[in-house]
Amino acid sequence: MSFTLNDRPVRATATRGTAAPRRRTRVFALPEARWAAAALVLFLIALPLQLTGAPAWAWGPLYALAYATGGWEPAWAGLQALREKTLDVDLLMIVAAIGAASIGQVMDGALLIVIFATSGALEALATARTADSVRGLLDLAPTTATRLLDDGGEETVATEDLVVGDTILIRPGERVGADGRVLDGSSEVDQATITGEPLPVPKESGDEVFAGTLNGTGSLRVKVERDASDSVIARIVAMVEEASETKAPTQLFIEKVEQRYSVGIVLATLAVFGVPLAFGASLTDALLRAMTFMIVASPCAVVLATMPPLLSAIANAGRHGVLVKSAVVMERLGQIDAVALDKTGTLTEGTPRVTDVRPVTGAGPAGQTAQTGPTGGIGGTAGTEPNGLTEDGLLTLAAAAEHPSEHPLARAIVTAARERGLVLPDVRDFTSAPGVGVTAVVDGRTVAVGAPARLLADAADPAVATVVGELEDGGRTAVLVQCDGVPVGVLGIADRLRPDAAATVAALTTLTGTAPTLLTGDNPRAAARLAAEAGITDVRAGLLPQDKVTAVREAEAAGRKVLVVGDGVNDAPALAAAHTGLAMGRAGSDLALETADAVIVRDELATVPAVVALSRAARRLVVQNLVIAGVFISGLVIWDLVGHLPLPLGVLGHEGSTVIVGLNGLRLLRDAAWRRAAASAGEDR
Repeated sequence: MSFTLNDRPVRATATRGTAAPRRRTRVFALPEARWAAAALVLFLIALPLQLTGAPAWAWGPLYALAYATGGWEPAWAGLQALREKTLDVDLLMIVAAIGAASIGQVMDGALLIVIFATSGALEALATARTADSVRGLLDLAPTTATRLLDDGGEETVATEDLVVGDTILIRPGERVGADGRVLDGSSEVDQATITGEPLPVPKESGDEVFAGTLNGTGSLRVKVERDASDSVIARIVAMVEEASETKAPTQLFIEKVEQRYSVGIVLATLAVFGVPLAFGASLTDALLRAMTFMIVASPCAVVLATMPPLLSAIANAGRHGVLVKSAVVMERLGQIDAVALDKTGTLTEGTPRVTDVRPVTGAGPAGQTAQTGPTGGIGGTAGTEPNGLTEDGLLTLAAAAEHPSEHPLARAIVTAARERGLVLPDVRDFTSAPGVGVTAVVDGRTVAVGAPARLLADAADPAVATVVGELEDGGRTAVLVQCDGVPVGVLGIADRLRPDAAATVAALTTLTGTAPTLLTGDNPRAAARLAAEAGITDVRAGLLPQDKVTAVREAEAAGRKVLVVGDGVNDAPALAAAHTGLAMGRAGSDLALETADAVIVRDELATVPAVVALSRAARRLVVQNLVIAGVFISGLVIWDLVGHLPLPLGVLGHEGSTVIVGLNGLRLLRDAAWRRAAASAGEDR
């Protein structure tokens, strides 16, 4: 099937990584967010009133409301945990906040409540947004399809009602309604969402197609081979959900001992209160000593020893184009010891580019000599090749013929001509044949541009065959250019490696001690070429989403902590299954961005090793802070138990240790910390 330039244009080819309609849970649709916001507002109103000397009746009720709005949910959750015979650290924080208020430290307790409520709201929002993206992925597949009847008629049915053996019609520009195999017709299908291939794939009788992929300019009759619930796109959804549910619980280092610490503090506080009371101490003295003990032994300083370095690293990374979604993720980034990279859109730019312009020596258009002038137009005499065409002349012919087309290869050819400053002549009688190429009349000559195997019906010219073979062996897509039925040249088109890809691969190899692995759905030749340029030797090509997950899980089973870097829907299951997932932000699909633990917002691949090195610096700072906090807490606790620690001095010591570890952690906010991390990762900046 073909169409002419006078026909109504069909916008059949979508950009790579076309996303589903976006579903997003509103922040304040979550009760956790509403309660946390209320607590924060009340705290921010009460704090200046207290600091400016207003009477207690003005700010006291506001603090009380902040305690209630921000603390009732963690308190309730903690009480429910007690029913399961576990002690939640959130409940301990609520008790510590109330204890602080009971001895006059109302503001400290309210601040603790607000921090915990806000943290819970952010976690609930992240969970909801990920669920939104997983559900939204199903919108990639159309809701209806055209089913062909035995009597030659058609009917529109819901895709979920299609059964194996049905035959459906896929018109130009439509999304494929079900996984199946082509019975009749030819077209090119953009299946980047499934395989990650940067270019539409030619489809003809016998080829497999996937639900949710986008048909080009041809019509296809497809026999359904899988139910909607078993389609590749449905299995991607299932894999993301399964990986998210089965992924090991993520905890900060200090949270790994929270249960024992919480139980120990409660028992110790009761002992500090009960033992002196049993030996005749007054109730007031025993209670004051116990409250002092709870304050100085509370994990606030330890929590701050952990959080400021990680949060500072998050803020610093954010300023340099990397969005790390939580402190847990920042800590996990520093633990990785293996890296798996996607190819298209991650290691490469994700956009096809003309890499080779090869006039064919000895051939000429219908026995004539097409010569190229200085401006690249046709008809000059300067700088001609033996066949009468320079590189600019060949590119001018091809770009002029392809200019009306919307195919990605056509856009690549036209872009290459514009980058060289070539002037494109007018064309007429443009036609396009799906899977074959385009034809147009350029300056009175019939120019055809397309697949060599389709344009050369007879035995190929040896010179043409040699050039085509060289390009395809190098992992490029060969595009033949004919003038008046005679081959005049071949163009090589390929996705281009990112400028910083090789340096990034080298830096990640240095950081982890192992060279990254390339996981791609693209063909092996293209993958091998790009991998060789980037310095990667472990290449796994032709992978479907489930194959990428399998590769990641094999590495995890071998004891490796894998960082997966990808950008497409097809990468989402692997991002979810990995120890840490990192998505490329500029062209990344919604599902990949929401599933990943971190996002490279500016699309700079070189930031990957830098953020890993920054995470390791944050982890080292956490250890330093834990030592500082431990020394302070131990000293104050021993003083309170052995001697008599005045409450104001205990609060001062406790708050002082908090300030020290907090300021120490904030060192990672400086740009110098990022530069040091980048330098340590082998980055030349």
